[in-house]
Amino acid sequence: MKCLRTFLLLCFCAGALPGQALAAPKKLSFIPLWSPQAQFAGYYIALEKGFYRAKGLDVEILKGGPERPADVLLKEGKADIGTLWLSEAIKERAHGVRLLNVAQITQRSALMLVAKKSSDIRKLQDLDGKKVALWESFQLQPLALFRKYHLHVNVIPQAHSINLFLSGGADAASAMIYNEYHIILNSGLNPDELTTFFFYDYGLNFPEDGIYMLEKNYNKDPAAAAAFVKATLEGWKYAFEHKDEAVEVVLRRMREAHLPANLMHQKWMLEKMQGLIYPEGPATRAGELKRADYERVASELARSGGWQSVAYDSFYRDCITK
Repeated sequence: MKCLRTFLLLCFCAGALPGQALAAPKKLSFIPLWSPQAQFAGYYIALEKGFYRAKGLDVEILKGGPERPADVLLKEGKADIGTLWLSEAIKERAHGVRLLNVAQITQRSALMLVAKKSSDIRKLQDLDGKKVALWESFQLQPLALFRKYHLHVNVIPQAHSINLFLSGGADAASAMIYNEYHIILNSGLNPDELTTFFFYDYGLNFPEDGIYMLEKNYNKDPAAAAAFVKATLEGWKYAFEHKDEAVEVVLRRMREAHLPANLMHQKWMLEKMQGLIYPEGPATRAGELKRADYERVASELARSGGWQSVAYDSFYRDCITK
């Protein structure tokens, strides 16, 4: 009798009674927008610390990068869930790909323009007539900025590296605060030699990294989507509270992917990601896609390229409060 009581107690604690099978974890594959780096530390930590498993998920993090675009893998069903920029996801939806935003991870845009003061650029109006390097796929904000302030610039293509700007081939260039800007500083330029322009300072906050999945997949299991979002936010919180541990996890991921791993650069990236995810500190409601941010980006896409967006409530699912 004592053994039976002990067995029943163990079954109760495990969430199952005799004759009941424990529910198998829900398998989900996740594709980050880019190659392993601290931009995705929260996901790696959520996996490493068992946050996904604790919420009933068996998550596989796929290797992202230019040869494995997140939008393509989502469309082809090779990934269940992934990260995309808000502007790119709205474009995909306009093309008929029924993507849903289930969490907006970054609340502030990381995109910026960097200029050398030696090019006589100290204020926004000084960009007029200058050579500005822009990434082909991410020109929405810069062009909106130029139009808003009646600037006529000479746009030149920008590659993945920042070398054109460093060699003097461009007066200003695009950069992400967590990545290229740090590379520029590491090249030997000091902050007081540079002029920086953050788009959110000019009313053009187009937040980038969000979590997306196909609507049909979301409808099959909304609870799994909510569990993924909540575990991911736990991962980010843990990463920011244990930065050294988080960076070590990221560096291990990078080495496994045979990528060059720079400790100080990944520390910088993680620090800057905290300001993008929690721009208002603890008061930030992490993971929410604000209606104003969505409508701002959708409006600019319609104005610049005729992209027809859907209503906010058709694009976003609040998985935080579920």
